[in-house]
Amino acid sequence: MSHTNGVSRLARFARMAGAAAAVLVASVGVVLPALAAASDVVVGTGAPTAPLPPPVPAPSDATPVDPNTAQQPTFATPAPSNYRAVSDHVLTTRDDTNLTPTGRRAVLTFKQLGALDPLQLRGVEGQNGVPFSVRADEVVTAATLHLIYTYSPALLPDISHLKIIVNGEIAATLPLPKAQAGMLLQRDVPIEPRLLTDFNHVNIQLIGHYTKACEDPANSTLWATVSNESALQLTFQSLPSRADLAQLPLPFFDRRDVRRLELPIVMPSQPDNAILESAGIVSSYFGSLAGYRGALFPAMTDQLPPTGNAVVFATEAAKPANVTIPALTGPTLSIVERPANEHGMLLLVMGRDDEELKKAATVLGIGQAALSGPTAVITQADDIKPREPYDAPNWVPSDRPVRFGELAPARDLSVSGYGADAVRIPVRVAPDLFGWHSRGVPIDLWYRYTTRPAPDKSSLNVSVNNDFVQAIRIPAQSTVASDMSRWFSRFLPDPSTTARRTIYIPPHLLASQAQLRFHFYYEIPKTGECQGTFVDNVQGSIDPRSTIDLSAYPHYMAMPDLAAFSTSGFPFTRMADLSQTAVVLPDHPSNVDYSMYFALMGRMGDSTGYPVSGVSVTHAEGVDKFANKDLIVIGAPSNQPLFERWKQFMPYSRSDQASTFPVSDIAFRLVDWWKGAAHQEVPAPKRGDISLTNDNSGALMMGFESPLKPERSVVAIVMSDTNASYDITRALMDPDLVSRIQGGLDVIHGKTITPLSNGELYYVGSLPPVQYLRWAMAEHPWMLIICGVLAAVILAALMYRTLRGIAARRLKDGA
Repeated sequence: MSHTNGVSRLARFARMAGAAAAVLVASVGVVLPALAAASDVVVGTGAPTAPLPPPVPAPSDATPVDPNTAQQPTFATPAPSNYRAVSDHVLTTRDDTNLTPTGRRAVLTFKQLGALDPLQLRGVEGQNGVPFSVRADEVVTAATLHLIYTYSPALLPDISHLKIIVNGEIAATLPLPKAQAGMLLQRDVPIEPRLLTDFNHVNIQLIGHYTKACEDPANSTLWATVSNESALQLTFQSLPSRADLAQLPLPFFDRRDVRRLELPIVMPSQPDNAILESAGIVSSYFGSLAGYRGALFPAMTDQLPPTGNAVVFATEAAKPANVTIPALTGPTLSIVERPANEHGMLLLVMGRDDEELKKAATVLGIGQAALSGPTAVITQADDIKPREPYDAPNWVPSDRPVRFGELAPARDLSVSGYGADAVRIPVRVAPDLFGWHSRGVPIDLWYRYTTRPAPDKSSLNVSVNNDFVQAIRIPAQSTVASDMSRWFSRFLPDPSTTARRTIYIPPHLLASQAQLRFHFYYEIPKTGECQGTFVDNVQGSIDPRSTIDLSAYPHYMAMPDLAAFSTSGFPFTRMADLSQTAVVLPDHPSNVDYSMYFALMGRMGDSTGYPVSGVSVTHAEGVDKFANKDLIVIGAPSNQPLFERWKQFMPYSRSDQASTFPVSDIAFRLVDWWKGAAHQEVPAPKRGDISLTNDNSGALMMGFESPLKPERSVVAIVMSDTNASYDITRALMDPDLVSRIQGGLDVIHGKTITPLSNGELYYVGSLPPVQYLRWAMAEHPWMLIICGVLAAVILAALMYRTLRGIAARRLKDGA
């Protein structure tokens, strides 16, 4: 006891001495500089020296380096009831409504940045966020986060808050007052531009507590929700750039830019088919780069856009007006800067003739040459190897097992933590895979996991998009003393953390664009209050050697199917270069027709990941030369003669102010079948049509079998004006709208899509004979009855002849 009292007295003496010393040092710090300034000497040296400069006072308005020192107001503003009123307008790279003298402004919602649902924050340190990027030719000069959020009423305001984290740096902390708990709030949070780089990530982290005593870190009262209508308000300043082919596809496309690509195509007046084919190649190239953003290519003849970037096509014999073309010595690519007030560059694709022009476009699209400098003359280009069916780079090969490492980077196949997102693997397959009566697409799955300390509900959940497929239990460590594996695992690598399982994916779930999702769900240990917290040290990974195998599925499909066309460009993308496709334009096409053609080629490039170097362009009078190809027909009833010429084969026809749609003619078909009319070379016209009177203002998309050759397909794009063209391109690029396109005839008006007909059924592809027979009998039970009766008759005849022979021999022997 005395020893303890002695230590306490000693500690108090030390604290008193320390305080006295601090006072003395402070006094000396004030007095000595004053004495030194008065005597012009440095205290403690005894030597004279020059007078010291007066101390520089800290400015009262200095800006803190840490942006978090800027305090946020305690209370936020309630969000208005119409906070979800999102504009129907989709931003493109040519939008100039928010331009400034030195750059532009942009508002990007979390939904536009990839957050399809509100961000959920759970637990004591729940975190979620969105990525965004900045173009290579811009820099952010001002940034504000417009946050729309709500939080749990159970949170204690003095020890709970939200942290805004930008690229790992804390940008702000937001208080969570009790008075506004449970309300939908909005708040503007300034972000220091110096925190932003080319690729960025904005995270919102909830630091949440519901009690100051013992708490359960997994308690359900620890939550906050951030709306995906929250937005980043950014101001950009343009950076100077130089004309250099080595930087392609910059500045015409920048993968950091989340806006829809809009790149004008400039051609001479009345471009010939070779120029249009070359422009289609370049459109598909940029469309493949744009990907999910979508791409538009407004066509212009003999004029440049007022501002911005554009691609110009020219030969010595056909040049756009007001565009200076240099002397050409071969296929040429060039980048030319526009005047400063026009803010952009021109990509010139040129050749002395049509053949050289197409070669320049192909080299640009396929990237055969190493380009550099403002101008490059292509002196040598290797011949392109012919494509094989279904070999599109973006599609999963259907002739062999495919490793997951070929479909996604290895870094994306691992996750960690109890609240980790799923491992996502994109899968694009040919839409004509025939999966009838199949067990499913086999996946040889190798995966690693963290074993559980005790049996619980942890599992690996497998799904395709949002459709559940299978749950695989994650086992616990064995606690049985007699389990020999426990003892061997001390000397050998633990095999229980690596597993292999074969799972089967229902074929109908693997649509043209699907996503395999593997979610490692680890049940959070229930430590309970005052029992400490759990350690977030769980992990899971999908081995890159896991495979998916489509090789057992033949290619066979019922047509027409506009859903396959709108999502994958099928059947035209069966050949990645569209070498078995011809595009039929009107005899006197307008810029609207050209723009639609370029937009469709961009969609084909997005689907296959390969430029349409084999596509053919023709007009109505030359369509018979391409009877052996699938056809895309573009135009309006007034300028596309094929719509009148082929109306008896189409599910729709239009004349003057009347639109005609066929109804079922099953009764007539039965009569024709009885009379043999089904075998006529020219089918009889449909009967039972419905004629409607309208203003011809809508747009239509229809598919039918080619009148020129069986098993060849035609997709017709019917548009009466610019608005109809806009409706079709929007429907093809909006994920919510494209899912509604189906059947053989769709009417598109604004954001309304109405399927009207499935069209006349025909099939493309082939099946093995045995599988075809099984499928045909299953689809047509009457065939099974006829075959059964026929087999019974044959068997009876054989039995009859056999028995008669036996009877004859017996009679002969008896005689």
